[in-house]
Amino acid sequence: MARVCQVTGRKPIVGHKVSFSNKKKLRRFLPNLQTKRFFLPEEDRWITIKLTADAIRTINKNGLLTVVKELRAKGVTI
Repeated sequence: MARVCQVTGRKPIVGHKVSFSNKKKLRRFLPNLQTKRFFLPEEDRWITIKLTADAIRTINKNGLLTVVKELRAKGVTI
């Protein structure tokens, strides 16, 4: 699963690149993906997740354990 956020599920979208002469050409808008390591004290181990900057804020707000439980309920292996 390349270029897909494991937490939010965000992936690249397609839009138009518009030149000065107003010609439209297709281009891809990529999500702001980061590969981040978190320490999970309940399991006493490090986990590596590929996520967007928006998902990092979600983890800060809800807590890492809550987000990991939701991911495992969806069937994502971490």
